[in-house]
Order: sequence, then C-alpha cells, then structure tokens
Amino acid sequence: MEREMEYFEFPRIQRLPPYVFAQVNEIKYKLRREGKDIVDFGMGNPDIPPPKHVIEKLCEVARKKHVHGYSSSRGIPRLRKAIANYYKRRFGVDIDPETEAILTIGAKEGYSHLMLAMLTPGDTAIVPTPTYPIHYYAPIIVGAEVRALPLPFELEGDEFYEEFLKRLHDIYHSTLPNPKVLVISFPHNPTTVTVTKDFFKEIIAFAKKNNIWVVHDNAYADIYFDDYVPPSILEVDGAKDVAVELYSLSKTFSMAGWRVAFAVGNRILIKNLERLKSYLDYGVFTPIQVAAIVALESDYSVVRNIAKVYEKRRNALVEGLKRVGWEVKKPKATMFVWAKIPDYFTKVKGMGSLDFAKFLLYEAGVAVAPGIGFGQHGEGWVRFALVENQMRIKQAVRGIRRAFRKAGFYEYQNKE
Repeated sequence: MEREMEYFEFPRIQRLPPYVFAQVNEIKYKLRREGKDIVDFGMGNPDIPPPKHVIEKLCEVARKKHVHGYSSSRGIPRLRKAIANYYKRRFGVDIDPETEAILTIGAKEGYSHLMLAMLTPGDTAIVPTPTYPIHYYAPIIVGAEVRALPLPFELEGDEFYEEFLKRLHDIYHSTLPNPKVLVISFPHNPTTVTVTKDFFKEIIAFAKKNNIWVVHDNAYADIYFDDYVPPSILEVDGAKDVAVELYSLSKTFSMAGWRVAFAVGNRILIKNLERLKSYLDYGVFTPIQVAAIVALESDYSVVRNIAKVYEKRRNALVEGLKRVGWEVKKPKATMFVWAKIPDYFTKVKGMGSLDFAKFLLYEAGVAVAPGIGFGQHGEGWVRFALVENQMRIKQAVRGIRRAFRKAGFYEYQNKE
C-alpha cells in the first residue's frame, strides 16, 4: 500500500502568508450550515447578470461546430480591434491592436504572468498597501522582492498626491538596486481612492526620470458615481513609453466568471507577455471572445446601467450605517465601501479587523472583508463589497444595529 506523504510546503509557497479571508469564509459556511442567514459583503463577486445580448451571443456562437478547438492566446484579431476601439471611445487613447493589446484570462492572470515575464530574483516591485492581494504577492511568487508603499488613503486631493509622491521617491531611492516596476490601481481596491489625470502625469514623469516601469490595474474604470469619471493612465502623453494598463470586463459588464480582460500599452511589455503566454495557454474559449466583442461594442448606457445599481447600493449602505452611528465615506468609484471600524471596538474592546469581522458574522449575520487581509496598513478597517441588493442591505443594517447595541456601543456613545 502506498504510504501517505506528510504535507509540506515548497519554498515558494512558504513565502505566502495564511489567507486571512479563509478564516471569515470558514465561519460563514459554518453558520450557514447551521441555518443562519448571512448577508455577504465579503467578496467582490458581482451578482448582477451580464447584459442579455452578450449572453445570447455566447450561446449563439457556442452552438457552432468549428469554435470548440484551441483559440488565440493573444486574442482573436477582431477582439483586439474591439479593445482598441473601446479605448478610443472611452479614453481617447489610440491603441495598435497588433502590438499594444493582448487578451488575458482575467486581470489576475494577466498581471501575474506579466510579473513573471518582467521580474527575476533580485528585482524589486513597489506596491502601495493596503492592496488587492495578488498585486503584492505575484512578484513574491516569481521570486522577486516587494517594497510596500503605505497608501495615504485618508488624505484627499493635492495632499494625497504630494504624500504619495514623497513616499514613492523615498522608497525608490532607498532601495538598491532600484525597483524595476511600480504597481498602481486607481480607482483603488480596497480603499476606493480615486485620482485625476494630473496624478498620472506625475507618475509617468517619475517613471521616465527614474527608469522604472508602471503597471496600472484599471479594473474599476467604469464603476464610477456622481461627477467623477476615472481616467486611464494612457491618456498621459508618452505614457506608453513606460506603462501598461490592465482592464477587465469582470465588473464593467458583470462577466467575472467569464475571465476576460486585456493589457494595453507599452509594446515591449505586451510583446514579452505575449511570448510567455504562448507557452502557457491557448487563450479564452472562442465564443467568450466573440461575446466580449459584442460587450465592448455595446452602447455605453449598458455599462452605466450596471454602475447605477452599485450607486444605489452604495447610497443605501452608507446612509444605513450612518443611521446606526457608523460614519463611513461615500466612494466615488468601485463596487466597495471602505469603512473605518468605530473607535469603541478598536480602542475600548481591543478588536482588530479580523476580530471585528468575526463579531459582525456571529452577532449581525453580516460578512465583510477584514482590512488586515489587504496588508498591515489595512488594519482598523473593513471592506464591504456591494454585491447584495438593497433589501438585503437594509437587513444587514438592522443586524449591525442589534450587534452594536448588544456590544454596548450606544451606551458608550451616550456617556461620551
């Protein structure tokens, strides 16, 4: 009989910390098995279906006999042309579909393989934190080093820009050899920080002066609210000399499970990613690529209608939390609300973000993502993903009020 091997982790795996979100998920599943209803804001997994005409195109093409073989790793030509046309319409940016655009199997895959193509042991990436975990850990997985840039997310406007650039300058010039790539993502997950084109101008100027690549993840470019419209970093003159941008259909068109995204920009980076991917995959299923063309060529109202659903949910959640005594800032973009844990729970009760997330699960029937899961600079905060409808949001707010009352929050507030 074959002897069972004791589990062990290879060196590359040992560099990855325990997945914090797994602890919250384990409790969530346990409570659900016990019959408890959990309002789940934990994962940014869209619950809104993709546009009907996009689904119909997928079904139509999938019924054809000749589309079930291997596809094009870099994207079928018609899709790359649709990508270029979308960037021209949305951002006013010219993209050469032959040399400046490549399909990826979701932004996460594209980014991870771009890091594999760019970085080797001894190289360093600068990544602002808190951050979407793969931004930080993809360079580590490939054997490179990461310098964390604490994101000054509580500052706004010029104060944010000045402090970010100061920290970027200090980290770059205090690291030897100098970092090879700066990874940024605005609108930002999890903090929802937004920037203007002027900020990107400063980033591109810094990159050119210091000979560093820039990778910008623009996953939430089209989930925006009020009078704010997110720019592309490629709108900056000369940005394509040093930068690539990732764009995903996951949130824009609610096609998360379809795994369709693309990278556009610098020809050197795009070519290297293409060469690497040619060894690793045969691309996205052809009917999905054809449906993605239909999505990208849709009237822009399709995109805005999805964003409006998130806007209504944002308003319901932020206003509901305010009514129960939890003041949080309304985000200008993304499908998230980044909420500072009330002082009572951190300073009086001594809760960290993981403890607080567990408290909300057990006492309120509400799942959120603990800030520590996005890096140490996310401690003291939690992230709500706007993936529950407005009725469920109201239910969650009622649960939070009950939990706060039971924990003595209102008593403490009255004493203050």
